[in-house]
Amino acid sequence: MTNIQWSDGAPIYRQLKERVIAMMLDGVLKPGDALPSVRQVAAEYQLNPITVSRAYQELADESLVEKRRGLGMYVTDEAAKKLLLNERDRFLREEWPLVLERIQRLGLSLDELMRAQPEGGAR
Repeated sequence: MTNIQWSDGAPIYRQLKERVIAMMLDGVLKPGDALPSVRQVAAEYQLNPITVSRAYQELADESLVEKRRGLGMYVTDEAAKKLLLNERDRFLREEWPLVLERIQRLGLSLDELMRAQPEGGAR
């Protein structure tokens, strides 16, 4: 979780939670991996341990991580699948309508969009 820039736009615990989620989606944290300890994260980023605990607790409440007594927090087996489904749903609900509206406003066809795909993208 190196080089985190905290913004004033959202609570730090939520930003930390989103960073952990991004690491799961990117495959940096895989099922069975341990999260850094609350004390370690708090010390490294000069955060209140309660802030870190709150982020971790929300991840646990969503069954993305599990607490193993005496061992710490670990990414659950279903975390990646659950996150991908949630992110896809959120994209289709919140982002796609705006993208589609812009595509229609610009009069772009599906063929034009497919030809304009960035190099290295999936086809």
